[in-house]
Amino acid sequence: MLRGERRVDAGSSRICRDFNLVSDRTGLNFSDYLPYLVNRVGWLLVTDFGQNTLARHQLSIAMWRVLAVLANDDGQRQIDVAASTSIDVSTLSRVVTRMVKMGLVTRTRSATSNREVTVRLTPKGAAILARIIPHAIELERRAISGVPAEDLNVIRRSLRRMYQNLAASERLSRTTEAPLLRASAASAASSRQRQGGRARR
Repeated sequence: MLRGERRVDAGSSRICRDFNLVSDRTGLNFSDYLPYLVNRVGWLLVTDFGQNTLARHQLSIAMWRVLAVLANDDGQRQIDVAASTSIDVSTLSRVVTRMVKMGLVTRTRSATSNREVTVRLTPKGAAILARIIPHAIELERRAISGVPAEDLNVIRRSLRRMYQNLAASERLSRTTEAPLLRASAASAASSRQRQGGRARR
């Protein structure tokens, strides 16, 4: 056996040995693996909603998130919309630009800061959203059919906690979640300042 072949064989043996150690240690049952279960449900929801509802209006999932967030609280700073939709700031800026061109939202400079922009629904955006929301509610209803209300509360609470755990992880790339985390922190700080201002008045 040549020297190079021995190195390859030794490397292969080490990989197999390490894999066996990890497998024995974790005892992974893929059918119960939580990331797989979450991803499977999420994929079906996104596919169904995207193909059967959003495609009719030439909307993406990101656009739908922006519309839904603005429906609850219109006239938000773009950085707050990023935090509420879990879309990083740079990506959201491109999404909003596209939505402005489609006539779904407006984007104007903040009255209090030239560095901030405010995003608002247009009548066209509000009209489209009104047609989409019933389909979103129906899709959720089908997905949770047969699940007790108390279990749903636990699921929602658990998913929020898992998101916080992962978003705070140091292993995440700075180019993906870091801008979002900064947006969330800035949004929370701004909210506290506004509340403090109202209390002083």
